Amino acid sequence: MTEPSSRDEIVGQIFRASKSICDEVVHYQDRQKLHRSEKLDHILTSRTWGFPIMLAMLGVIIWLTIAGANVPSSMLAETFGWLEGYITLGFQAIHAPDWLHGLLVLGLYRGISWVVSVMLPPMAIFFPAFALLENFGYLPRVAFNMDRLFKRSGGHGKQSLTMAMGFGCNAAAIMSTRIIESPRERMLAILTNNFVPCNGRWPTLILLSSLFMAAGVASGLQTFATAAIVMGMVLFGVVITLLVSWILSKTALKGVPTHYTLELPPYRRPKFWNTVIRATLDKSLFTLKRAVIVAAPAGVITWILANIFIGELSILEHIVAFLDPFARALGLDGFILMAFILGMPANEIVLPILMMGYLSTGAMTEVEDMAALKQIFLDHGWTWLTALNMMLFSLLHYPCGTTLINIYKETKSPKWTFLSFAIPTAMAIGVTFTVAQVARGMGWV
Repeated sequence: MTEPSSRDEIVGQIFRASKSICDEVVHYQDRQKLHRSEKLDHILTSRTWGFPIMLAMLGVIIWLTIAGANVPSSMLAETFGWLEGYITLGFQAIHAPDWLHGLLVLGLYRGISWVVSVMLPPMAIFFPAFALLENFGYLPRVAFNMDRLFKRSGGHGKQSLTMAMGFGCNAAAIMSTRIIESPRERMLAILTNNFVPCNGRWPTLILLSSLFMAAGVASGLQTFATAAIVMGMVLFGVVITLLVSWILSKTALKGVPTHYTLELPPYRRPKFWNTVIRATLDKSLFTLKRAVIVAAPAGVITWILANIFIGELSILEHIVAFLDPFARALGLDGFILMAFILGMPANEIVLPILMMGYLSTGAMTEVEDMAALKQIFLDHGWTWLTALNMMLFSLLHYPCGTTLINIYKETKSPKWTFLSFAIPTAMAIGVTFTVAQVARGMGWV
């Protein structure tokens, strides 16, 4: 096999030869524009500045998502709450039985309204922002920068592009792995894509970072502190992605990484409004539709479990009691673990299910006041460790139901589909258990 240094020299010679031919036969009307592009590449893809600029851009997008989504999310939640009042009056007018109102309004309607109000504003910011970077021509530079890291972990530079897609939706990211030609490296991308937070997990990370981790920061800097903490969680997810890729490339998916020769496209000025509108309609609404379809049945099932009693406890409370000892070892509690299990169809409904369990209302609950929400958590024994481990578990745990279905469709393999569930679940359990035991052993909680 040709050594990487020899291959690089061969590729360099081919590039220089093709460049000399182009210089002879191609005439540029604006050669200054070409020089500007080359100068920009020297900065954005340099070993010194490439990664800091990349992290700074991701941090800005996360900050914009957090800062910009709060107000519209609250407005949507208030609108849905206002509509719920009129829907309830309608049920009362036709003398509908309580169980029907509970099933359709407190379960189905509240589950859908929570998903829409929590998901839509962040997606309307996050997806267009990434689309603008893609149209500008920056994302191929990200793949170029990340290629070194993924190659060392046994993967492929294009895995960074599928990973970036996972920030919006892991289910869509699984389909985007088709851009990786090598079956082995594509499987690495599929098995590790879940370690970056999808849109359904952003609310959990942002909310708990704001309530517990950034609580002691001055009010004017809380948004920046929250963004920094969420950024740290994202970087931890990237580290886990590289670690698991390296382990798999040495065990179940042995092989030599294929070389990645990428022709960087020219920089283009994005068509701003066209890009924003298309990203919102094509990506945001598509993802939202998927979330609503899978979240609606979960809301109904949750309401049923919370309102059918066996003895003095509901089925939901029996599940919590069964899960609690194991959950405590992970720094969580039975309610949290139950919420993750019932929230498997869509990560967006983990928090409302958790609130429903804590308040024992038997219905999805909207708590608009952040102080009251934090007090509910504190009343149920939460500490900074509980919040941290719920964030870690949310970041690392198994993919949602839609993502698992897409994995099976893409791989046609029950074995790889099971491993895509088992690997992140094992990582989530291992990391949270370790963090909990170390924190308790050191007397920090």
